[in-house]
Amino acid sequence: MRKGVAAKLVEHVIEVAMKRGYKQMSLETGSMAYFAPARALYSRYGFNECPPFEGYEEDLNSVFMTKEL
Repeated sequence: MRKGVAAKLVEHVIEVAMKRGYKQMSLETGSMAYFAPARALYSRYGFNECPPFEGYEEDLNSVFMTKEL
């Protein structure tokens, strides 16, 4: 049963980042079908796919996403 916990967590993390004055948030998640709901959730909150960042390398198992605050 879905209760919106993941969405509340994403909202909270974004809120904290904004209060701290962060200008950007980036994340790495899986590329497999299992992670499709997570990628859709991040997209709903304004995250867009981007190239690897901060020492990550291109990886077929990873999707990199970022959001400007």
